[in-house]
Amino acid sequence: DIIRTIRDPEKPNTLEELEVVTENGVEVQEIGEDEYLVIIRFTPTVPHCSLATLIGLCLRVKLQRCLPFRHKLEIYISEGTHSTEEDINKQINDKERVAAAMENPNLREIVEQCVTEPD
Repeated sequence: DIIRTIRDPEKPNTLEELEVVTENGVEVQEIGEDEYLVIIRFTPTVPHCSLATLIGLCLRVKLQRCLPFRHKLEIYISEGTHSTEEDINKQINDKERVAAAMENPNLREIVEQCVTEPD
């Protein structure tokens, strides 16, 4: 429910409407007392999607802000659905790279537009 309303950076649709995120792509495992591992697998609309890293960043930001419990978050492109999935998976799961990306004002503004709930 938290990620279903994230908007695509290029299209007026949500990631759910574009089937980039689905309920089947969300997994939650208890890893300790009141601590969970949340795994998200998303499918870009095309195998060469240039915005896949940005979509992963939007997913991470939205979940970090909204999850009401302690968690470890892993975000992956669904296997075999992107030409550079391994590189992108490394980027969106690297804390330093994510922090650096969010320091870029232009990138931060795009992420905010995508993750802000519609009125």
